[in-house]
Amino acid sequence: MTGDPATVLVIEDDAHLNNALTATLKAAGYRPVSARTAAEGLRWFNHYAPDVILLDLGLPDRDGLTVIRDLRARGTTPIVVLSARDAEAVKVEALDLGADDYVAKPFGVDELLARLRAALRHGVQARGAEPVVTAGDLVIDLGMRTVSRAGNPVSLSPKEYDLLCELALQLDRPVRHADLLRAVWGSESADVQYLRVYIGQLRHKLGGARIASVPGVGYRLNAQP
Repeated sequence: MTGDPATVLVIEDDAHLNNALTATLKAAGYRPVSARTAAEGLRWFNHYAPDVILLDLGLPDRDGLTVIRDLRARGTTPIVVLSARDAEAVKVEALDLGADDYVAKPFGVDELLARLRAALRHGVQARGAEPVVTAGDLVIDLGMRTVSRAGNPVSLSPKEYDLLCELALQLDRPVRHADLLRAVWGSESADVQYLRVYIGQLRHKLGGARIASVPGVGYRLNAQP
């Protein structure tokens, strides 16, 4: 590998396998980031913007299939499923939801690394397809993680950007409070006051009319303020 090492997010609840995967990835020249739950994995995804994800389906807090759906709503980062579930129907569902590959446990290290390299190649090819969302004079480049307003860069904190990203992916449609809390803070049970504070900060930076409150539901990013 040349240049900066690729960041690999490992979402695996089994401590022994998680540690083994982390050690293997380090030895192979990657930068592993470890998570033991779906909530932690989504939090690290927002924080580290990994190049590829290794995802177990049997997580303690959520089924991994629902995590695939959440990750796909945020972009095209390659997802390689690692699972003891070997039923064809499960494999088909995972791939249809957006997983790039499915590796049944147990697996060999060489096979895993080969599949990881293939997923990274596909990710590089797809990177140019990352969406750019436009809402009036507001431009959100989800691939570059940049925001501009009337051609001028807008400086956002990581949490502000993640929140705006979730709204942008559902442009002109309401997004539930619970979905925003889960996506940005990793848990639906997080204090909704956090959400109100960050929405207020975004409104201040972007213009208040852009983000509408939907009573009893959540918030909506308007395509035209």
